[in-house]
Amino acid sequence: MYRADGVANVRVYPNEKVRRVVAAIPPGHKHLRLVLELEDQTIVLQEAAAAAIVRAYVDVVTHPTRRAIELVGRRVSGAKAGYAEHQLIESGRREEEVLDEVAKILSG
Repeated sequence: MYRADGVANVRVYPNEKVRRVVAAIPPGHKHLRLVLELEDQTIVLQEAAAAAIVRAYVDVVTHPTRRAIELVGRRVSGAKAGYAEHQLIESGRREEEVLDEVAKILSG
């Protein structure tokens, strides 16, 4: 779903709109799945995406000055054993650019 200006429709889910979160390694699988059950949809993230979100969260929350980080999808050749070929890795964008973009997204 996209708006007329080509930007994806934005949905903000406050805590009361999240019905539950389930983290599990399903039978027959080796990696975690993270199920986000929201009021209007259910999203399932694979382990690599969930790990990237945790990494970004920890990077920003535990750093004394950092206020933003952007991770982008990239195909990684020569990844360590057990890592997915497609990863969310740091984009290198300036923090101010990322903050400006988030402000625009949130302002609608």
